[in-house]
Amino acid sequence: MPIIDMPLSELQTYTGRNPRPADFDAYWDDSLAEMRAIDPQIELRPAGFTASGVECFHLYYTGAHGARVHAKYLRPAGKKDCPALLLFHGYTGRSDDWFNLLGWALSGFCVAALDCRGQAGLSQDVGGVRGNTLHGQIIRGLDDPDAKKLLMRDIFLDTAQLADIVMGFGEVDGERVGAAGGSQGGALTLACAALEPRIRRAAPCFPFLCDYQRVWEMDLAKDAYRELIEHFRHFDPLHEREQEIFTKLGYIDNQHLAPRIRARVMMAVGLMDTICPPSTQFAAYNKIAAPKETVIYPDFGHENLPEWEDKVYQFMLGM
Repeated sequence: MPIIDMPLSELQTYTGRNPRPADFDAYWDDSLAEMRAIDPQIELRPAGFTASGVECFHLYYTGAHGARVHAKYLRPAGKKDCPALLLFHGYTGRSDDWFNLLGWALSGFCVAALDCRGQAGLSQDVGGVRGNTLHGQIIRGLDDPDAKKLLMRDIFLDTAQLADIVMGFGEVDGERVGAAGGSQGGALTLACAALEPRIRRAAPCFPFLCDYQRVWEMDLAKDAYRELIEHFRHFDPLHEREQEIFTKLGYIDNQHLAPRIRARVMMAVGLMDTICPPSTQFAAYNKIAAPKETVIYPDFGHENLPEWEDKVYQFMLGM
């Protein structure tokens, strides 16, 4: 098998390169306290999409910095004590079509599919940061003196807030809530499970937003991570602030959030992934102390992984 990263034996013990800020735990504890103090002003609007046996809604709530955040929400009609699933989409995208969410709802799950703020869906991006806003959300807020202006910090909080809202719905069994997604969606699955410890099961697929410095050192700061090298080229061409920049990115690095996860985790990794290198994914996975397993695809990269969705379905049924 060709190798684009470390051998699997090394991946399974790799613990990451990107620095962890000294006040990392306080940063996220304060951020969560800020989130909990928000009046979410939850609104459910009936969707134009209809299906027999399922009720479909546009869910809106107020998140960090006052943004109105949107998710599609589906629930089995007339049922109580349902398990629930939170679904997170890939970078720059939006929540899946209603039709593609129906299978979960028809299987008895309540489903909430988030639209990440500032991407292709209906969530609001309120802006308001100093520095570059031209390309990319990883670097949004990186040059602001206030590290809490990192846009990805707000998106991470949106996932935890969505989980709390869904767990509070009368039709949902709050002790049976899972999360899943691929790429950015995999990253948000990890972040959600870390910031909301009541998440029962998490199924991230080739998670993004892990171990930024490793990505840059592998010369893979392109495609989904290209904004890293663009930021250096435009704003720090001599890399005089390199340590500072990677340390600040450490606030939104899932490898540092991973020890907070209490959910059972099943993670898919394609060993030929040049978009989100396997080592960066394992940097987060290896820090998870909760029950966990990997599903390894030796010959696959950042692409559709055969049978993965079937595995996720069976995994979530076990909640």
